[in-house]
Amino acid sequence: MPRPKKFPDYNADKIQKELIKAVVESYEETGELKITANEFSLSPLKIRKMLITAGVYWNEVSDEVNELYRQGKTVQQIMEITGLKKSSVNGYLPYSKIIYKSDIVSMNAARIQVYRKRKVSVELLNNKPDEDTLWSAITAFQDYPFHTFSGLPFLYKIPVGRKGILNRELWVDRRDKSKSLTWSSVLLAYEKVRELDDKIVEKPKDIGDIRGISYIYPIFYRLGLIDVPEKIAARMELKRTRK
Repeated sequence: MPRPKKFPDYNADKIQKELIKAVVESYEETGELKITANEFSLSPLKIRKMLITAGVYWNEVSDEVNELYRQGKTVQQIMEITGLKKSSVNGYLPYSKIIYKSDIVSMNAARIQVYRKRKVSVELLNNKPDEDTLWSAITAFQDYPFHTFSGLPFLYKIPVGRKGILNRELWVDRRDKSKSLTWSSVLLAYEKVRELDDKIVEKPKDIGDIRGISYIYPIFYRLGLIDVPEKIAARMELKRTRK
């Protein structure tokens, strides 16, 4: 009996193009390499290389490196001219090869799927705000790299019950410790937000004195339920509102 394949059969070329397209889409919305990197769980350097490949990112260094490359200079020659290391030169050049390693292709396919699912969940929540669309969005953002109002990193998971049904609670992981965030707290914060006259929320306590509000605050901002001052968005490393 043949051994089952570890990874599905993916079209590597298609997956790479779709990933670059999704990265460009996210970057055009966020305008930040690091924030876009958070969306795909990739390093900012890899995100930059994809954007350079798509022709939507440039700076003085990338312009110089790519101009020298177009002139026929080798990577070694570019290193000597610019003083950059080999990894830096390669980081400023577009992808020239398709990645065929099955594990990487599979992970990239998963990244695209997660990104699309999250984007759709946010759109549904904002078009039809209710408890069901909120729950769908919350479940879609499991393992997303959030930061609190003060800049502390965290992510959350939703535990699975005995019958395979997701429990209505969030297990928040802040590296040094974990804590449970109840769904009732999330719903209470949601109701408070819907009652606010001004969508711009300066700090978590402005929503209410709710257990776990320091975690709910960045989640709600990412879901488009509130706006925050730009300096706070930068601290939380989340999507900013584009003017």
